[in-house]
Amino acid sequence: MANILFDLDGTLSDPKIGITHCVRYALEKLGHDTPTNDDDLTWMIGPPLLTSFEQMLSNKNDAQKALKFYRERFSTIGLYENEVYDDIPQILQTLQESGHKLFVATSKPRIFAAKIIDHFGLSNFFTKVHGSELDGTNGDKTELLAHIIKFNQLDRSQTTMIGDRKFDIIGAHNNKLASIGVLYGYGDILELKEAGAQTLCQKPRDLLNSFK
Repeated sequence: MANILFDLDGTLSDPKIGITHCVRYALEKLGHDTPTNDDDLTWMIGPPLLTSFEQMLSNKNDAQKALKFYRERFSTIGLYENEVYDDIPQILQTLQESGHKLFVATSKPRIFAAKIIDHFGLSNFFTKVHGSELDGTNGDKTELLAHIIKFNQLDRSQTTMIGDRKFDIIGAHNNKLASIGVLYGYGDILELKEAGAQTLCQKPRDLLNSFK
């Protein structure tokens, strides 16, 4: 049976409203102009947020402040402005009942990821929820996956990473894991193919075909 590592944002759930509204809140608190269209901020879904704020603001001190303001709203409101993708609970149940071990592997802080998974009633499907720490430890997907493999003593040859962005696929490749890219999230087919995704899934239910 396989060990299956799931990214959270853009793979298990759609966090667009929560993330973009919290980014806008952080920028407003700093006195910066904010995009009026949420779609202009979706590029920030997936990568570590501090890295994205540094890219946006070009000032590490402002980026740190932005992350603090972001978490101020996200920890109480933003994490619940989220929606589980269609069929995900049924897919997780089917995979679990088939004997596979499921894990969450997200760059989002673990404390927030665990609350989101619990809020949507998905906790019982996962052996463990893994994420970054608030100080940035394990924020890089390669680092995170290495930690998960070591912590859970997983056989790399029996482990697959599923995600919607290149960071998921690159992290899997760097840790010698199989990878599946999902096209219903925030990465496009070119991004996932160039990163080396071994399989692409158009919709959540397609994931079941990879573990028959």
